[in-house]
Amino acid sequence: MKIGERGQVTIPKEIRERFGLGRDTEVEFCVVKGSILLKKAPRKLDLAKWKGYCKDSFAKLGYSSVDKFIEDVRGR
Repeated sequence: MKIGERGQVTIPKEIRERFGLGRDTEVEFCVVKGSILLKKAPRKLDLAKWKGYCKDSFAKLGYSSVDKFIEDVRGR
């Protein structure tokens, strides 16, 4: 296999299928002991969509914030 004009290579189909690499899959390149390692990038969590999700549940328990709950759980 050769590197193309723009620095691109094709990952063989068997490897893409085995590791779940699709069209929009993000990958990372790392150098390990003088070798180049390609690995699937970890998924990024969209934590903004979870903001306030448990607010009502904590309010029913008598807490004004998650921080207050954590303080109680930790015994502070």
